[in-house]
Amino acid sequence: MKYLIIGLGNPGAKYENTRHNIGFKVLDKLASLSNISFSTDKYADVASVKFKGRTLVLIKPNTFMNLSGKAVNYWMQKEKISTENILVISDDISLPFSTIRLRSKGSDGGHNGLKDIIITLGSSAFPRIKFGVGSEFNKGKQSNYVLADWSEEESIVLEGKLEFIIKMIQSFSAIGINRTMNDFNRR
Repeated sequence: MKYLIIGLGNPGAKYENTRHNIGFKVLDKLASLSNISFSTDKYADVASVKFKGRTLVLIKPNTFMNLSGKAVNYWMQKEKISTENILVISDDISLPFSTIRLRSKGSDGGHNGLKDIIITLGSSAFPRIKFGVGSEFNKGKQSNYVLADWSEEESIVLEGKLEFIIKMIQSFSAIGINRTMNDFNRR
């Protein structure tokens, strides 16, 4: 069984340590723990890892956030992976910093990457992990906030949260969305 794990972010060193790139950060950590590396392919940096007999195809779209749907759709078709077997990891300003929520579907919540995926797939019914980045910004400064680097304090907390999200990803692929939501959303 195959799963497509999509980490949202923007390509390039300029964005590497920004709040908006939490999806890339999670997949980089998963690849590192699995001793694999990404290779650049069509619309994304791609890696593949095995977990309990399942193949997790990891993609970091290189289309920039606002065009993430193009990469997701391409890799779903190429790998023949259905919507229920994809998992999108993104930042969420409506959740307090370090709050993590797994959802089986939902709106874009104002997130341009999720919005483009929903438009491209024609559905909002796909699993996603939302990582709370907080909303410590002045009106009209949302873009500056999500494109800013993590603070030192946030970076310290972030390290432990990355491993928690990796366990969620593994659980999702092994026991499914509902049991994983039950197990992880109350922690």
